[in-house]
Amino acid sequence: MSGKARHARMSRRAFAVTALSTLVAGGAVAGAALAGAEPSGANGSDGKRRKATRELRGMWLATVTNRDWPSKQGLSATQQRAELITHLDTAVSRRLNAVFLQVRPTADALWPSPYEPWSQVLTGTQGKDPGWDPLGTAVEEAHARGLELHAWFNPYRVANNTDPSKLIASHPARRHPDWVVPYGGKLYYNPGLPEVRRFVQDAMLDAVRKYDIDGVHWDDYFYPYPVAGQTFDDDAEFAKYGGAFPDRASWRRDNIDKLVLETAARIKAVRPGADFGISPFGVWRNAATDALGSDTRAGVQTYDDLYADTRKWVRQNWIDYICPQIYWNIGFAAADYAKLLPWWAGVAKGSGTKLYVGEALYKAGDPAQPAAWQDPAELSRHLTLAQSYPEARGHVFFSAKEVGADRNGAMAQVVADHYQQPAMPPR
Repeated sequence: MSGKARHARMSRRAFAVTALSTLVAGGAVAGAALAGAEPSGANGSDGKRRKATRELRGMWLATVTNRDWPSKQGLSATQQRAELITHLDTAVSRRLNAVFLQVRPTADALWPSPYEPWSQVLTGTQGKDPGWDPLGTAVEEAHARGLELHAWFNPYRVANNTDPSKLIASHPARRHPDWVVPYGGKLYYNPGLPEVRRFVQDAMLDAVRKYDIDGVHWDDYFYPYPVAGQTFDDDAEFAKYGGAFPDRASWRRDNIDKLVLETAARIKAVRPGADFGISPFGVWRNAATDALGSDTRAGVQTYDDLYADTRKWVRQNWIDYICPQIYWNIGFAAADYAKLLPWWAGVAKGSGTKLYVGEALYKAGDPAQPAAWQDPAELSRHLTLAQSYPEARGHVFFSAKEVGADRNGAMAQVVADHYQQPAMPPR
């Protein structure tokens, strides 16, 4: 680990002081508000002191298939670093306060890991040292800008193809072929194996131990999304370990429950100040399936199809936050944002688990999307609606490329309507 990665945690107040020079607007008042102080001249129109806003304003920075960063494989270390810094500066210019950097996209690593190879998204060759430490640099540079840096991991995805020979010879999936299941054109680690569950935790916890990250983040991939006509072959594992369960689905959900509970405990033991959060597909179950479900008609239900009981994790306070991907517009018939948001607020209410909302910025201005997404005000209306639900503590935008490009001005409108003042993430 480099000296940069070993730097002591800057206090939130130090973050704010550093961020002062990089904020686009707000001057000394903005800097003091970030620090939680009451600056002179920070009175509202009624003469009362304003409190610093606490809400999460985040963006995902995806590396899988080079979606957001690096822009292509094989760039020099200097070019990769410059692009990363540009993304962080863009987050600051949009008055965001958190970046969710994908550091383990496919059973690989964007830091020097003793468990898994360097990711090929950096150099084009899996296992090749890129000549710098992306995660360590990201943590340092994000903190210098007043941004939280959350490390985003994908627990079980191994490769976006089904050919193990394309993996580096030393890859754990090649050394343990019995750990791997091909499905839907991809390779996955088998969640039904206890040794797999332990290994993926060890691989992720290596980064948690080494770097001063603010959070550990998972997205929506547990068991893979269903593919018509294909079967995820875990017969042998179910026969060996599933005897105590009424059916395979219950056993699979228990496997994912164990992964969540064990990882949560290990994060707190290694880095108590780091949040652990998950960003699932936006529908737990439809009400037609379960009376506790949402008024939706989604074709995928995380409980039934991904074997992820996301509602239980919130209600039992297993995780620090939930960030459902409510990636539909207000009024969308099958999954209406205006119905899903209050449903998730109700799930989070009284739980101790913070609710953040995953926002589909990538749909804004996309001509392939419904008419609502052609209106630059659609996302801003999402944030306005969320103001009615105190459980909603912030929003995360997918993803960094669109935060910068802002195809139809939707992000700029969010900033103009909702992010005029700086904010600190909830803690």
